[in-house]
Amino acid sequence: MLSSQIIAPLAPSAVVAARRGGLPGLKPAGAAGRQAHLQAHRDGASPFLPAAPGLRLRRPSPVVVADPAKEVVATRAAAEELQGLDGAAAKVFGPTLAPSIVTSGFITMWYALNVVFNLTNKSIFKFFPYPWTVSTVHVLVGSIYCLFTYSIGLKQASFGRVINKEEFKKISGPAIMHAIGHIAANVSFAAVAISLTHTVKTLEPAFNSLLSWIITGQATPFPVVLSLVPIMGGVALASAAELSFNWLGFGSAMLSNITFAFRAVWGKGAIKSIPNLDSTAVYAYTTLISVFFCLPLALIIEGPTLKAGAKAAIAKVGAQTFYTSLLAVGLFYHLYNQFAFNTLGRVNPVSHGVCNVVKRVVIIGTSVVFFGNILTTQTKIGTAIALFGTYLYVEAQKRFKAPPPPQAEGAAA
Repeated sequence: MLSSQIIAPLAPSAVVAARRGGLPGLKPAGAAGRQAHLQAHRDGASPFLPAAPGLRLRRPSPVVVADPAKEVVATRAAAEELQGLDGAAAKVFGPTLAPSIVTSGFITMWYALNVVFNLTNKSIFKFFPYPWTVSTVHVLVGSIYCLFTYSIGLKQASFGRVINKEEFKKISGPAIMHAIGHIAANVSFAAVAISLTHTVKTLEPAFNSLLSWIITGQATPFPVVLSLVPIMGGVALASAAELSFNWLGFGSAMLSNITFAFRAVWGKGAIKSIPNLDSTAVYAYTTLISVFFCLPLALIIEGPTLKAGAKAAIAKVGAQTFYTSLLAVGLFYHLYNQFAFNTLGRVNPVSHGVCNVVKRVVIIGTSVVFFGNILTTQTKIGTAIALFGTYLYVEAQKRFKAPPPPQAEGAAA
């Protein structure tokens, strides 16, 4: 029995044959016949062939033609679903690439501002060795910047909105860790070379992985953890020629690792759990809370000699350089951390820690050039190993997905 697909092409020839009377079984085309043929046509059969079940013909499926205008509208609709910078980037690069472009831009600004901050900060410690006070200046300048931008209506560039008591508690944990880690890092920067501090701080991804597992229950796959080894080893090798070890610098850098790991994990949780408050606003509140933590400590520890230290610094470099440097380093510090928090809002804590490791390679390299140090063969090899380790980490992240954290007992499946 012929299928409808075979019969359909024969319909035109059947019309001709019917006119000649060459097809059997056809009745004269009277009024009743025409009515029957019209009904058969509505039912999907040919008006010229017997309406037998095996010979029923179906209308051919309509050909779907892609409408470029509709595709453009769909693309624009997808782009409009992305908000803020993602939405703006989607109009240029498309909705698929936009998130990656924005994240890469945040990382680039984070790196650039961090390099400038480190070089300026280390230069200040050469004529004003007061790390507790300088740390307070950093967060104080950042808070003034946030209050100013908020007061002129740029809320999305600062606090975003007023937070309630419960939200304040969620941000306070990361803020206190941020303050302690910041002071510890500056104590290390003042005590030893930049290379040593950043070498010790390459352990930060390992602390992030450990704390992510302890706090959130999300374990990092072993191959991913293993890929961190060449990154840390490479940076250590790259900076080994500059090491000026002392226990104050080493211990404070380790304390900074621990507290910044807590900040990363808790900060990620705060960003996710507080509605309508983006990473920029979370960091703005973090900075403001840090002022009330850093200021009393600076006054207690360095207050008695602060006035004499400031006079000595002004006598050495001049009042304009002294105050301008403190203002500038505070702005650099706030902006680079703001971009770091923006990045943290878009990646997981381990990836954020690895970005920190690669950033340290850049900082070590620029500090060597800025302060006139010679790049040894060992430094070049170590940098290459660290960068290759970063490539291994990215590949491991793609192939080995971290298992989701276990649900609390009694939670809905």
